[in-house]
Amino acid sequence: MSSEETPRQRRAKEVLTSALASEMSVKDALARASQGTGATQVEASRALYSMLEEKKATIADPSPPATAFEYLGRPYSAWFWVTMAYLAATVASIYLAPQQPPFVYVRYVFGAIAVLYFPGFTLIEALYPKKEDLDSLERLALSIGLSLALVPLVGLLLNYTPWGIRLDPIVVSLSLLGVGLALVAAVRKESYIRLASRARQ
Repeated sequence: MSSEETPRQRRAKEVLTSALASEMSVKDALARASQGTGATQVEASRALYSMLEEKKATIADPSPPATAFEYLGRPYSAWFWVTMAYLAATVASIYLAPQQPPFVYVRYVFGAIAVLYFPGFTLIEALYPKKEDLDSLERLALSIGLSLALVPLVGLLLNYTPWGIRLDPIVVSLSLLGVGLALVAAVRKESYIRLASRARQ
């Protein structure tokens, strides 16, 4: 696929610029760009995407969430629900799945990702709520690195509790850590969206 811009994409960018300046919805702006220039929906979408990447356009939610609970009901909170579903699947694979092959291998995979990725991922989402703060590769590397730092600290703290370092306390503490950090991240993301929306008004 060529990364060069086609003449129709250039014309679509011009139409999109004027359409978005008039605070038209993205769907209507793409329809106008494709009808007015003869560009396909894909070409118009690529033009819009390149405008967003070049910071020549911004897209704002016309009715941003007012609370963190409202944020959790919006499509852009899918990361939160995927994280919760993964943690629930990990706990289910530990306690509900038969402890014999091949189910035990599923438990190993779920557990390894839950220990080596998700604690750091939720912390990174809480520390850097804006997508522009870090790119995907930086988020992945920091998620793994911070998980390798957080999990031993959890183990160290558990060592000084009456429960000690056993399966049940580890599962509970890492699950609570993941859920707690994900909730903090959701609150921070919701406040960022709300503040960005106010700044555009």
